[in-house]
Amino acid sequence: MSSAQSLPSDVRAADWPALSLRPIGYLATPFRDRFGIPRQPRLAPHACGTLRLLPPCDRIEAVRGLDAFSHVWLTFVFHRTAGRWSPTVRPPRLGGNRRVGVFASRSPFRPNPLGLSLVELRALDTRDGVVLTFAGVDLLDGTPILDIKPYLPFVDREDEARTGFVAGPPVRLPVDFSARALGQLPCHAERWPDLVALLDEVLAYDPRPAYAADALRIYGFRLYDLEIQWRCTGERAIVEQILPAPAD
Repeated sequence: MSSAQSLPSDVRAADWPALSLRPIGYLATPFRDRFGIPRQPRLAPHACGTLRLLPPCDRIEAVRGLDAFSHVWLTFVFHRTAGRWSPTVRPPRLGGNRRVGVFASRSPFRPNPLGLSLVELRALDTRDGVVLTFAGVDLLDGTPILDIKPYLPFVDREDEARTGFVAGPPVRLPVDFSARALGQLPCHAERWPDLVALLDEVLAYDPRPAYAADALRIYGFRLYDLEIQWRCTGERAIVEQILPAPAD
């Protein structure tokens, strides 16, 4: 069957309209670099994000009843990868060396850079506009959010589902802090009380690219307004330094 024959009778490929999607808000998160972001939502429960809805979506009636749900789906845009996609990708679960089709992955390098993330709804504040707080976020600071939908376990969960090359949750590594990092913690922990817990959750799943893992290399990423320097021996992750992030 040709592609034209596979389309609905009243639609031709040449007539497809350009879609216009407008963010309902931009998510504020601790993650300032793509490197270091959890690869899936809810792997880092202490990773919180806030979303202030923009007009005309900032109406109290638009979120009426949402606080009765504990978890929601966020539809978002991979805004740092828009316009770049590949028909095949190298999933970290396959060691970064084997390729699968982009539609068999959750890679951000997609024909349409759209993502879906399941997060916990922690708070809904309507005293000054509409501000939502989420936990377990896996999104970059400033991510455009397109939609919010409540999570319904009886339809959104399938216990018999097959998971392809993804066999269970990733292996979790112990996380240690060097003496230098421990000495630097107090001056930062007052501003970011969950810093230790968040670092433990982020680094326990080894965010290094699988095809470029180096046990001797010191890696760095930005978290809040901090520069986190760390390394991974393959058996444990070690935070070496916690420094103020350099100015852009």
